[in-house]
Amino acid sequence: MSDFDDLVVRVADDQDVPAIAMLRSLWSMTGTGDPGFEARMAAWLTHEGERRTTWLALRAERAVGMASLWEYHRMPRPDRGDSRWGYVSNMFVRDGLRGRGIGSALLAAVIAAADERGYARLVLSPSSASLAFYRRAGFIVPDDDAGEHRLLIRPRRAVG
Repeated sequence: MSDFDDLVVRVADDQDVPAIAMLRSLWSMTGTGDPGFEARMAAWLTHEGERRTTWLALRAERAVGMASLWEYHRMPRPDRGDSRWGYVSNMFVRDGLRGRGIGSALLAAVIAAADERGYARLVLSPSSASLAFYRRAGFIVPDDDAGEHRLLIRPRRAVG
């Protein structure tokens, strides 16, 4: 649960490209000095198509965080149904607002979408600082020997 009563988490749309570009600039610590960056972000999002879903966290209509989910389709196998899984990425909350439930609200939206879509699993590659956050959300390290190249996996929850 967030510390903020006015927090809204929703799927981003085409009108949100400036907010996504601004958050990505802040995350990259480059500011907004690249005049062509917003257009590049719009082109990238268009290229990603429907297989990438991006969420925005907003307070008083101001973008304060984002997360995205890329859908992978597994190569078909004989005698098995087709399946998909999701890769969680681009999770970012503005400085000064971290540790107050915004990231948890974004991740909850991502997990809910993955469950609704029936993904076999969610995968992500966390920073060292975010490892505990994702573990609290049910992600596990499948191989502790992976070191800095580790991936965390959240198996699909059993239904029923």
